[in-house]
Amino acid sequence: HIDGWKNRGLTPDKVPAGEAHAYADGKGAKFYAEYQERLKVLNAADFGDLLLECLRLFLENPDVLEIYRKKFKYMLVDEYQDTNVAQYLWLRLLAGGHKNICCVGDDDQSIYGWRGAEVDNILRFEKDFEGAKVIRLERNYRSTPHILGAASGLIEHNQGRLGKTLHTDQEDGDKLLVRGHWDDDEEARSIGEDLEQAQRRQENLNDIAILVRASFQMRSLEDRFITLGLPYRVIGGPRFYERAEIRDALAYLKITAQPDNDLAFERVVNVPKRGLGDVTVRKARAIATANTCSLFRASQMIVETDELGAKPRASLRKVVEDFSRWRSLIDAMPHTELAEMILDESGYTEMWLNDKSPQAPGRLENLKELVRSMDEFENLAGFLEHIALVMDVERAETDEKVNLMTLHSAKGLEFDTVFLPGWEEGLFPHQRSLDESGRAGLEEERRLAYVGITRAKRKAVLSFAQNRRIHNLWQNALPSRFLDELPEAHVEVAENQSSYGGGFGWGGSGGQGSGSGFGESRFESFEPFNNSYTTPGWQRAKERHNKGEAMRSSPKLIEGELVATAEPSAERFVEGEIVQHDKFGPGVVAHVEGNKLTIDFEQAGRKRVIDSFVNRG
Repeated sequence: HIDGWKNRGLTPDKVPAGEAHAYADGKGAKFYAEYQERLKVLNAADFGDLLLECLRLFLENPDVLEIYRKKFKYMLVDEYQDTNVAQYLWLRLLAGGHKNICCVGDDDQSIYGWRGAEVDNILRFEKDFEGAKVIRLERNYRSTPHILGAASGLIEHNQGRLGKTLHTDQEDGDKLLVRGHWDDDEEARSIGEDLEQAQRRQENLNDIAILVRASFQMRSLEDRFITLGLPYRVIGGPRFYERAEIRDALAYLKITAQPDNDLAFERVVNVPKRGLGDVTVRKARAIATANTCSLFRASQMIVETDELGAKPRASLRKVVEDFSRWRSLIDAMPHTELAEMILDESGYTEMWLNDKSPQAPGRLENLKELVRSMDEFENLAGFLEHIALVMDVERAETDEKVNLMTLHSAKGLEFDTVFLPGWEEGLFPHQRSLDESGRAGLEEERRLAYVGITRAKRKAVLSFAQNRRIHNLWQNALPSRFLDELPEAHVEVAENQSSYGGGFGWGGSGGQGSGSGFGESRFESFEPFNNSYTTPGWQRAKERHNKGEAMRSSPKLIEGELVATAEPSAERFVEGEIVQHDKFGPGVVAHVEGNKLTIDFEQAGRKRVIDSFVNRG
């Protein structure tokens, strides 16, 4: 919060009352002021102060401002669309006299609003500097006409933009390929097949990138690449299983399964903070050495002595008792539920919920994805065995690697072929952006989509999954509205199914499978739960399905039963009927649509589920 206020050029006395009240139990501005006073005592400044103090200096001392205006007679600013308010005010002050300023930027690529960037800075440049000349750089040297046409058609739906018409001298090339999949695992298999084909064609893997909206999407892709032996690199961050929050969560699970894992125990014994610092660990290690036992066994011993103070002894006792209790539940409950219990009861989930950094929501999503991935294994031991193999895979000794990164990390880069998975409502555009920023958030998400598409030089493949598992519940997903905003002239909708056999009207991957013909498609129709969603893309998909073009596929077994069937179950439910769900508890059926039920649950609110997941109350 304090850094955000500094990015906007706000000193403690200028923070809006509403914002100050919403932070730290209404003491936001007070804490900000005390923080600044403490910095002065330490003769220190944080990063935000580098600009904020310059602003204060210039505003309170016009003579100093004039000195620096004379020092910088000509100013060139790059990436102007990514400036924050403080940078904008600083530039206006410095260039306010001579007005010799040249700013280069692209308002359609302003994608860092979450860290303070203001697209309005570039939009009002001509008003701030009257007489400024605008030179539109509209010739594109990277992408084909189809890629540029699709990206331009998409970004035209934004209202807050200056507008430009991109053109290129290249040949048309391939249209953007859009395809749908049953779930994200099938989406990963499809991309893996394409990459194997690219290898057989001797294409350079360095020229291929997969760009995801959220880092948790990388898990299924990385697992698939490891299975196939495809070399890859993660740009802008660690691999999924190397992320700090994933290593912490795995450490908790490893100790639960095998308490004698010293490395795992030492990693999380004080995460989150429990008052168990180096002194406690050092004493436990000394007992472990003396008794030739693990740190966990040593901890069980030390809490029965007076070696530790009352508070650390009580804290350590709770840790060892919790792990013993969780271990006793391994065979008594589903391992996914046990993992959620461990992360919740240990305080680890709460730690990230209380963390206000921009990275915290992504870390929580990664933890949810880790738990979701466990459902693919029969038990905790099987999952941990898989993780051991994944973590033990040697890095490929090759210069050719597929590039895997988030869309934000891809800005400024270019690749021959770009895969863009996860184009679904709620994921892209991301629901958090819509909830927090409304239309401005939607427009930034659309700019992010524009950036993703324009990273491709020759080929772009966009995909979405019809189902994603969220909080251990399979939920239908709608294709992103951005897909419907792509001009039809520049888009090809794939119709062939994946090698897994799970394609449908929008199409699967270009695999070799022919489907196994086990009955009708899993989907009765493409009509989503929200019947008001009648965009052209959905209508085209429904028309193809009604003409019999939907693919047949073998059903996928999850948790011992079909997730969805072509027909509703024999025991049809009716509106108003009382039902029971294993996770959400009792509820009343509000709407029935084939085998899909909309239910008002007493505790969980309104949810949409498949009828095979509920029983009559």
